Amino acid sequence: MAYEVTATRKRPQVFDEIVGQEFVVSTLKRSVESGRIAHAYLFAGPRGVGKTSAARILAKALNCEHGPTDTPCGKCSACREIQQGNSFDVIEIDGASNTSVNDVREIKDEVLFAPNSSRYKVYIIDEVHMLSNSAFNALLKTIEEPPPYIVFIFATTEIHKVPATIRSRCQQFNFRLIPLDGIRKQLSEASTEMETEAEEEALFWIAKEATGSLRDAYTLLDQVLAFSDGKITHEKIRKKLGLVGIDHLNALVTLMVHGKADKVLETTDDILRQGVSVEQLILDLAEYFRSVLFLTIGIRKAGLLGFTPDRFSKDVLSSLTVTQAERSVELFLNLHRDIRYSLNPRYELELVLSKLSYIQDYLSSGEILKRIEELRGELIQETVADNAGDTLKDPGRKDKVNSENTFQEKQSTEFSGTSTVGTGTTGTGTTGTDSAVADLEEQKNQVIAALRNKKLILSTALEKATKWELLSDRLEITFNSAFLVSSVEADLTSVAEAFEKVTGTRTRIILKVEGRSKDQESNSSNRQVEMVKRVFRGEIVQGDNR
Repeated sequence: MAYEVTATRKRPQVFDEIVGQEFVVSTLKRSVESGRIAHAYLFAGPRGVGKTSAARILAKALNCEHGPTDTPCGKCSACREIQQGNSFDVIEIDGASNTSVNDVREIKDEVLFAPNSSRYKVYIIDEVHMLSNSAFNALLKTIEEPPPYIVFIFATTEIHKVPATIRSRCQQFNFRLIPLDGIRKQLSEASTEMETEAEEEALFWIAKEATGSLRDAYTLLDQVLAFSDGKITHEKIRKKLGLVGIDHLNALVTLMVHGKADKVLETTDDILRQGVSVEQLILDLAEYFRSVLFLTIGIRKAGLLGFTPDRFSKDVLSSLTVTQAERSVELFLNLHRDIRYSLNPRYELELVLSKLSYIQDYLSSGEILKRIEELRGELIQETVADNAGDTLKDPGRKDKVNSENTFQEKQSTEFSGTSTVGTGTTGTGTTGTDSAVADLEEQKNQVIAALRNKKLILSTALEKATKWELLSDRLEITFNSAFLVSSVEADLTSVAEAFEKVTGTRTRIILKVEGRSKDQESNSSNRQVEMVKRVFRGEIVQGDNR
C-alpha cells in the first residue's frame, strides 16, 4: 500500500474518536439519536481540531444504512463511500476556491434534486468565511428553507468573518484547542502503532509545539520520524531542528544570574555556531523566562511550563524575584518585536543578554520607594544611636545653650497670632512656670500621638527632639542632628496643623540644631553615605568630600 500520512491515517471515523471536543460530540450524538436534525450547522474553531472530521462523521451518521445513528457502522456502502470521499450525496466544497455567486447558484440548482441513494444530501463547505458577500446573500434563502433532505455543514477558522445573517440560520458549534495531555496521548498511540520507540520528553515537546492542533502534531511527528531511525529522542530533535535544549538554557541563564557577562556572550556564540538561529534562541529564552516566572509565583503545572519543574535550574529559581523574571520576559518580547527592523539581530540579542547579566540589580519603582523608606528609617535610628553615645560621653550636653554653636536654623512655616499655653498667656518670652512646662510637654505628646498613625517617620523624628520651647511669638523645636531637622522640615505643615488642633492657636515654628563639632558631623555623614552605598549597592563616582 502507498504511504499514508499520520494525520490522514488517524482521522476519526466515529464521534467517540474525536479528541478534546466533548461538548460538540455529546450534542451531535443526542441530536442524531432524537432525530432533531437541523438544516444547517456551523463548525468554528482553530485549525486541526476536528471540524471537517466531525462534518464527515455527521454525514455518515445521517446516511448509514443502520441509521440515522450516532454510531455509524463504517462498513455499509454509504459509510465507505463517504469515508473514501466519493459519495454522490455528500459534496465537499472548498470555500476558498468557490467564492463567487455563480458557484452558489450551482448549489441552489442542485438542491432541487433528491439524493441518489442516501437518506440525506449533505453539503460540507470548508473555509466558508472566504465566500463573497454576494455569495453569502445568495445562500440565505436556501439554508433557511431547504428541501427536507438537504443538510448544510459549514466549517471556518474565522467565525467573525461569517455574516450574522448566516450564523443566525445555523446551529453553531465552537471547537476548542486540544489539551496538551490529549495530544501527547494520541502521539504515544500513533508511535506505538508504527512500532516506534519515543521518549516522553520528545512527545511532550511535539505536543507543545502543536499549540493545540492535533493535525499539526501528527505532521510534526511524521517529520521527526523521518530522521529518528526508529527511535524518537529529544536530543535528536534538538540537533536536527536547531533547537536550544533545556540543559543549555539552564547553563546560559545560570551564568546570567551570577553576573558573568563575558561567559554569557561566549556561551551564546557557541550555541549559535551549532546552527541555532537568533530568532529561535530568542523564542526559547522568552519561553524559559516565562516558565521561571510561573515557577516563582508558585505554578508547577507541566502543561504550562513546557517541562517538569525539576528540569529548571535551582540556582536560577532561587536568584530571581518575580519582578526580575517579569522584566526578563518583557525584554525578550520587546526584542522579538524589534529584530525585524534591526541592523543586525545578533547585536540586539547580545545587548539584551548583557543587560540580563545584571538582572539581579534590577529594582522596580515600587521596590525603590520601599528601599528609600527603609533607608530613612535606618538613618533616623542610627542618628539617634549616635546622639545617645554623644550624651553618654558628655552628660551635660543636653543642657547646653545653642545660641553660639547653632549652625543651621530652619524656618518653614509662619502663622500670625500669639500662643496661649495652659491657663495663662506667655509674658516674658519663656514658659516661666512649672505648670506651663508641664502643659507644653503634654501638648507635645498629643501632637506626636496625632501624627503617629499617618506620619510614622515624622512622629519618630519629633520624639527625638532635645527641647520644645514656647516663646511669645514662636515655638522652637531643637534637635541634635541636621538630618532630623530635614526630616521634620519636609512636612512642617503637618506639625503646625497638629499643634494648632491641640492648642487651638496658630504659632510660628522654628527648627534648630544643637552645635556639633565638625569631626562629629563628618563622621556621622560618612556613616550615612556608607549606609546609602550598602542599601543601593552603589559607589561614589564623584565628590568633593564636603
